[in-house]
Amino acid sequence: MTRIKYTIQITAIMLLFTCALWAQPSGKEVLDKIDANMSSDTRYVKSKMVIHGPRSSRTVESESWSEGTDSFTEYLAPAREKGTKMLKLEDKLWIFSPSTDRTIQISGHMLRQSVMGSDLSYEDMMDDKKLSDVYDAVVVESEIIGETDCWIVEMTATSEDVAYQMRKLWVDKLRYIPLKEELYAKSGKLLKKTELSNITKHGSRWYPGKITFKDMLKKGAGTEFIVEDIIFDVEIPEHVLSKASLR
Repeated sequence: MTRIKYTIQITAIMLLFTCALWAQPSGKEVLDKIDANMSSDTRYVKSKMVIHGPRSSRTVESESWSEGTDSFTEYLAPAREKGTKMLKLEDKLWIFSPSTDRTIQISGHMLRQSVMGSDLSYEDMMDDKKLSDVYDAVVVESEIIGETDCWIVEMTATSEDVAYQMRKLWVDKLRYIPLKEELYAKSGKLLKKTELSNITKHGSRWYPGKITFKDMLKKGAGTEFIVEDIIFDVEIPEHVLSKASLR
């Protein structure tokens, strides 16, 4: 009898532990944990974009440095894109083109244009703010993605100064990294989808090795953003995040 009672107690403790582990968090708690994975004070990334157009695919390679909401990107390949540079300082964006030897500022509706024919817009490239700073979130339900149990999180922008007024995330319950996302206009129209994969651990954080973007208003099979190297909290020389870097 004592043994049966002991078994019941152990089972009850395990059930309580399991319930505590999977207790539904608040939307803010989820966003804070995503930000802890995806955001950092500074970052260096070497990457390539594989752009799958309606008829063919092409690859663009680049490296970038970012600090807060400021960033600098230089394109390394192919030859016709090599030497193109992008500098973002707060909400301003400049692009240097070696073919014309000119620097232009991108603003207004031009920020919605495609970057080098990809499924990413200039607005997407500029979107470095923490989710918790610009969105309110609600955890609405759970769903299995592949073999991973996820929270479904619906987000609403807290200001007009964001590219997407509504977003829907499927967030890994254990690692708190989004596995897929839907991005919506204020009208509720679905604009883009993303899938995050090849999740690996970098120190204390989880980060995707590949993000696949699909512009729902554009033909083609989407754009793969592949991270070849990433270093968090890296020291960045002062001149890199200045207009001097565009020359």
